[in-house]
Amino acid sequence: MSETNTQPAPKPQNISSPQPQTLQPLYVLSWLLCALFYFYQYAIRSAPGIMQDELTQAWGNSHLGLMIASYYIVYALMALAVGVLLDRYGAHAVMPVFIAITGAGCLIFSQGSVAAGLGGYVIQGIGAICAFVGASYVAARYLPARTLALFVGLTQCLGMAGAAFGSKPTRILIDPHGSFHLPWQTVWMGFGVIGIVLAVAVWFVMPRDSGDSDHHHGHVSMANLIKPFKIIFSNPQSWFAGLIGGLLFVPTTIGALGWGALMLSQGEHTTMAFAASDVSMVPIGWVIGCPLLGWISDKIGRRKPVLIGGALVLLSAALCALFVPVGVLPRYSVALVMGIASGAAMLPFSSMKEVNPPEVKGTAAGVMNFLVFGTTGIMSPLVSALMGSGATTMAQFHRAFIPLVIGIVIAIGISFMLRETGWKTRQAK
Repeated sequence: MSETNTQPAPKPQNISSPQPQTLQPLYVLSWLLCALFYFYQYAIRSAPGIMQDELTQAWGNSHLGLMIASYYIVYALMALAVGVLLDRYGAHAVMPVFIAITGAGCLIFSQGSVAAGLGGYVIQGIGAICAFVGASYVAARYLPARTLALFVGLTQCLGMAGAAFGSKPTRILIDPHGSFHLPWQTVWMGFGVIGIVLAVAVWFVMPRDSGDSDHHHGHVSMANLIKPFKIIFSNPQSWFAGLIGGLLFVPTTIGALGWGALMLSQGEHTTMAFAASDVSMVPIGWVIGCPLLGWISDKIGRRKPVLIGGALVLLSAALCALFVPVGVLPRYSVALVMGIASGAAMLPFSSMKEVNPPEVKGTAAGVMNFLVFGTTGIMSPLVSALMGSGATTMAQFHRAFIPLVIGIVIAIGISFMLRETGWKTRQAK
C-alpha cells in the first residue's frame, strides 16, 4: 500500500479475507526476510557438527549428542507456542522477538564455557522455531494459494543453503591450517550480530497486521488457547502429515548433518575436509529439491505422487550411503541425490495447512514442526545409543542408522493414507 494514501488504513486481514491472487512485492519481501531467518538459523544449527574438534578441546567433551537432543526437544515444544502466537498476534509482533532471541543465544554461546554453549544452543532453539513456522505462515497468509508448496519449498531451500553455509565455510573460517584461523567463539559472535540486525529489518518491513485467529481480540481463556490444538490434533490427517514429515526429515538432520561427517571420517577413513564437503552436498541438494518438488507438486496439482516418488529415491540414496563404499559412485553424487529427494519432506508441511481450517494455519505449522522435531528428538538419542560410546566401523554406523532407513519405509506406507490436497483435487470438488 502506498505511504501517501490519505485514506484510513484497512482493517487487518481476517480469516474470511481471501488470499491474494497475485504476488505483491511487500509481501514477497516479508516472506524473504523470514526465509533468510531460516537460512541463518540452519547455519548456526549445523555449525557445532563441524566444530567437534574445537569444542572437544575447549570443553573436554563435545557434548554434541546432548546439545542436539536438547535443541530439538525445546524446538519441538516451542513450535506449539509460536503457532498460537502467530495466529493470535500476527507476524509483525512475533517474528522480530524470536529472531532477537536466536541472536542472543549465539552471543551467549560465544562466551565459550560448557554451560554457555549448552544454554546458548537451547536458547537458539527457542528462537529458531519461528523461522520456518513464520515463513510458512507469511506464505500461507500473504501469497497466492496456488504457490504455497513452491514458497514452502523455497523456504526450505534457503534453510538448507544455510546448513551448507554452516558446514564448509565455517570449517574454512576456523581451520587451524587455513588463511583465516578464527577462534570458534568469534564465529558465534558474528552469528549473534547478524541475528540482531535481521530482527531489526523484519520489524521495519513486516506488515503491521494482527493475527488471523477469530478470537485474537477476545478474552484470553484456556478454552480459546486449547481450541486450535483440539481442531488439529483431533484430525487424523494432521498426524499422518506430521509423522511423514518427521520420518523423512531425520535421515538428513540426524544422519547426514548430525553424524554423517563422523561416519565418513571414522567408518570410511576419509579426511575431515572431504567429509565436511560431502555432508554439505546434502543441504545443497535440498536447495535444489525443495523448490523443485514443490513446483512440480503445484504444477500438477497433486501432493502424493511427488511425495511418494521423492521418498522412494531418498530410500535408495540412504541405502547407497550406508552400504556402497566411498569411491564406487561419482564423488558427492549420493549425498546430492539424497538431499534433492529429501525435499519431499516439505510437501507434508503444505498438506498440514490444507487439511485444517485456514484460521489455525499458524498453529498447524507449529504442530507440524512439533511432530517433525519431536520425532527428531526421539530418534536422536536412539541413534546415539545404538552407536555406543564411539563408533569407528561401518558396521556400528549401519546398526545406528538402520532405524532411519526403516522410518523412510514407514513414511512411504503412511503416505498412501494421507488425503490428497493439491489444487487439482480441490478444484474438482
